[in-house]
Amino acid sequence: MRCRRERRWPAVLAGAVLLCAAGAAAPADAIAPLLQPCRLDGLAQAARCGVVKRALDPARPQGVQIEVHFAVVPALARRKADDPVFFFAGGPGQSAIELAGLLASRYARLNQRRDLVFVDQRGTGRSAPLKCADDDERAVLQPLAERIDEARQQARLRECRLALQALPQGDLRFYTTELATGDVLAVRQALGGARINAIGASYGSRAVLDLLRQQPQAVRRAVLDGVVPPDMRLADSAARDNQAALDALLDACAAEAACAHRHPALRAQWRSLLAALPQPVALPHPVSGRTETVLLRRDTLLSLVRAPLYAPLLASALPAAIAEAADGRWAPLAALAGSLGGSAGTVYTGMHLSVVCSEDLGPVPLPADSAGDAPDAAAGNDFGATFAQQYRQACADWPRGAVSAAFFSLPPLPAAGAPVWLLSGGLDPVTPPRHGQRVAQALGPRARHIVVPQLGHGVTALGCLRDAVVRFIDTADDAGALAGDAGCAAAVPRPLAFVPPGAAADGASR
Repeated sequence: MRCRRERRWPAVLAGAVLLCAAGAAAPADAIAPLLQPCRLDGLAQAARCGVVKRALDPARPQGVQIEVHFAVVPALARRKADDPVFFFAGGPGQSAIELAGLLASRYARLNQRRDLVFVDQRGTGRSAPLKCADDDERAVLQPLAERIDEARQQARLRECRLALQALPQGDLRFYTTELATGDVLAVRQALGGARINAIGASYGSRAVLDLLRQQPQAVRRAVLDGVVPPDMRLADSAARDNQAALDALLDACAAEAACAHRHPALRAQWRSLLAALPQPVALPHPVSGRTETVLLRRDTLLSLVRAPLYAPLLASALPAAIAEAADGRWAPLAALAGSLGGSAGTVYTGMHLSVVCSEDLGPVPLPADSAGDAPDAAAGNDFGATFAQQYRQACADWPRGAVSAAFFSLPPLPAAGAPVWLLSGGLDPVTPPRHGQRVAQALGPRARHIVVPQLGHGVTALGCLRDAVVRFIDTADDAGALAGDAGCAAAVPRPLAFVPPGAAADGASR
């Protein structure tokens, strides 16, 4: 089996087990004969790939079965540690195996003594994938007008839903995080049932939190990078969190002498851009480079600005890009928005919506710290109800799975539970520190929240923080691990505002 990572320009927008039953231990060597050598994209060393069979619907163990695929990158040391490291991908909708090459390279130090395990969550990768036509890398060839037209987007989602429902694994109610946790536990048992170390990024942190809730004794250490609480309502929190990140950017420009000089009316320019929409604008196609004229709506502009906010280095070019757009030149802003495309791999839209529609748009009340999150409370917020309305439209006809009330809770960690590090970037536009702080308080003294003020989404992208995570996992005693030094990034500055090459040093935007 060869595992491939797909790249695409982003659109503007558990049961019986054949090898081991859920909750029941399997012999340590039960799956060994079924592990086959395989190659993972981006990784030089050989891996071993395997499959566990799972019931799509746990209440019907003899019903439809799906294959949950996983890959193991074996430890290099002869005397390896017993506790492997499991990685939980984000999205929701990313394939862990498609990211394995990147993650195994980043965590090569952990791989010296520990196996690295990547499980394709049901609905992603090779595990009963729920892939829409827009997820294919060839979708980038579509004309921009088709890509960003809201009516066409909704029509394509409807076509995708109908196509997925026609598949043997197409009951879209059975792709929730709770069921995926059961799959991971089945893989763990099939590999020998040892305690694992869990690293989850973004939505992957929600998956790790559910693992800690369902079977805390199975986890030795846990790292949550960009915390997504189970009761976080993504569509509602987006307005508040996106706006906070954008305001911080505009304030940083005003406080930086050179940026303030070059862009003295940046906030006014931004407001004028929003007020002028919809309007026809010229944008370069991301593949052909040919200029296309499209009708730019408010939601499209907000998506173009939101994407670079994930990475402060990219966001440092937003002042110049906004100023260019104010003068009718939209290419810089479009280029910035596409700069993250491919780095995160494919997001399987069918799985993404199955999770979000079931867990983030359900009847669960808003969290206690969510004042201003709800769309109808977003007065004065540029993002307002834009993304909430898009998700509500997409989810209107999407089947929703049953999610237990316990899933949305944050029970304190047991007294002997796994030490947990929660990592937050102070400039993160989607999982800012307020979410991590609330989860850390709920988990109790076994949890530690580490905030890196000037980083964005995914702070372990910084090498020194990955080294800190390695020490956290390698440290033998729990107290020492929990209190380990993670201050290496505290002094990382916010990038200075980008000045385009050839621009006059003392120039100011109009």
